[in-house]
Order: sequence, then C-alpha cells, then structure tokens
Amino acid sequence: MPPKTKIIKQRELNFWEKIYIPEIIRGVMITSGHFFKNLTLHALHKIGLLRHIAAAVTILYPEIKRRYPERYRTRHRLTKRDDGTPRCVACMMCETVCPAKCIYIVAEENPDPNIEKQPKSFDIDLGKCIYCGFCVEACPEDAIRMDTQIMNIAGYTRESMYYTKDRLLNPERDGDVVLAKNKI
Repeated sequence: MPPKTKIIKQRELNFWEKIYIPEIIRGVMITSGHFFKNLTLHALHKIGLLRHIAAAVTILYPEIKRRYPERYRTRHRLTKRDDGTPRCVACMMCETVCPAKCIYIVAEENPDPNIEKQPKSFDIDLGKCIYCGFCVEACPEDAIRMDTQIMNIAGYTRESMYYTKDRLLNPERDGDVVLAKNKI
C-alpha cells in the first residue's frame, strides 16, 4: 500500500501582500539601511573611529586582485612527470565522471613499457565545464588539477574556450601567471 500523500494548502495572501507595495518599501528600506550603515562606518574609519566594526568593502578589480583560498577550484591544468611527459595514463576516469561531458580524451600506446597508455589528445571545453571538481577527485594518477589560481577564463569565441593538451600542460603560456607554489 503506497504511503499517504499529505496535501498542504497555500495560505491566502492578505490585501497588503497582494498589492506588493509594502514589500517593495521594505526591500528599499533594507537596502538603504545597508548603504547608510556602510557609508557611516567608512567615514568613521577614515577619521580613526570604530575600526573594530567591519564595513562592506568593494574590491576594485582589475587593479586589486582578490586572493582566493588555495583549495578554490580555478582553471584546469595537467601535471607532468619528471621527464616532462603528462602524468595522465588515459584511463578515461575524468571523462566518464564529468557531468557536463566536457572532457575528451583519445588514448595511444606509450613508448615506455612501464606505462600502458598516454593521451594522444586531452581536450576540455571550458564553455561547458561547471567546475565541479569531479575530474580531479576521480583521477587515480593526480594528473589533472584545478589549482592554477587563474580566474580570468573568458573568450570572444567558442574555440578560445576549448583547451588542448598543450594549453593544459603549460597554463602560463596563455599570458596568465601561475603561482610558483602551485607548480608541480
């Protein structure tokens, strides 16, 4: 026997809720309250008062860059072995687990007898990517990472959002700066 379904009736709106005017006024009052609170606090901070109370701060991008946590998911990169070859063994785990289906790998034989396969091509379409990080978690070789701290991922064409193996192995070639501590 299926469980009983509980039907919840939505309550009837009163007159003031139907005309929306009080809710609009309430929203304007909340926004104005935040504005004047921050304006007052910033003015008092300038003269050295109430510095222990924090006020909202606007970051003036691109002159001032925001620092992101180290674990923040930013643009992808492929890691390299000591000999400079990609660490990827073309196991297709990242391609399989990707919910956006934006990773495309073509495998080939590796000349090293200790490694079975290597990627002939490893492409990511960042226009489709949802930055979930599943590809990083699924990789058994720690070959793909999202720790470049590169946030300016934009392009004028769809082709510019398509990252090939060469671009993923060398993220600093795109004119972006990779933090030295993240280079492995």
